[in-house]
Amino acid sequence: MLTQSIADQCRTIGIHFARCTVRRQKQFFVEHNLNRFHMSTLLHNGFHSQTAIHRNRIKLLIMPTRTPAPAKKMKSDKPATRGPLATERVNAILKDLDEAYPEAECALDHRSPWELLVATILSAQCTDARVNMVTPELFRRFPTPEAMAKATLPQLEALIKTTGFFRNKAKSIQGAARKIISDFGGQVPQTLDELITIPGAARKTANVVLGVCFGKAEGVVVDTHVFRIARRLDLAKGDTPQKVEQELMHVLPRERWIGFSHQIIQHGRKVCVARNPKCKECNLETLCRAKDKTWES
Repeated sequence: MLTQSIADQCRTIGIHFARCTVRRQKQFFVEHNLNRFHMSTLLHNGFHSQTAIHRNRIKLLIMPTRTPAPAKKMKSDKPATRGPLATERVNAILKDLDEAYPEAECALDHRSPWELLVATILSAQCTDARVNMVTPELFRRFPTPEAMAKATLPQLEALIKTTGFFRNKAKSIQGAARKIISDFGGQVPQTLDELITIPGAARKTANVVLGVCFGKAEGVVVDTHVFRIARRLDLAKGDTPQKVEQELMHVLPRERWIGFSHQIIQHGRKVCVARNPKCKECNLETLCRAKDKTWES
């Protein structure tokens, strides 16, 4: 039991205890060597009425501190292991493409980065076959950026008329020639940031030139075939080529960015056509769950 002197001291300072800081209250119990037994006795006998409301605070000063429960571990963001983007499924698609199109390459005829740049600009809203019919005479007449920069628009328009949108395309290839001469010393630049500053060279065109001519995988070429088939295979859900490209860049290994587009473009021309796809002939059929399938095994 507490000695009379300690009990008297407690009652004496009880009225002031409520006004003390937590640190001072703790010092009081340390100075008088109070323990848990003393604490329970004090609470039983009662401090001055003004200290009653602080009993819980006093308890906290001398009662052992509880160890907080360990926080639950959050689930880590792991790559999808199921569903259409499962690694096993993506690898199976790439394997089947390798088997069907082992030597897929760019279908646009060219002999230099400059010729490929022009041919890719002309291929907008036009087939590669048609472009390949136009470019031989175009490059015979204007083989270099310097020569094409000096050509008149009527001259260029007459040569590329069958590719469609020939007036805009003539301005683009003439502007591209002048830009390359003025800003890049007559050489096609080898970075994405520089290429997209050239008239007519949007991101798709830049990716084609970088991948085919320089072996640089800065992105995935998304033309009408890649856009359609990537969505059919559930590799992407975006409603624009830009969104589909970003999704494919996350799904595909970087070393496959260049070849994947060439393979899918060939697949889109031969088998997975826009209307009435030839699903019975498709070696990807078992991996495809497209709503517009025409045949299912």
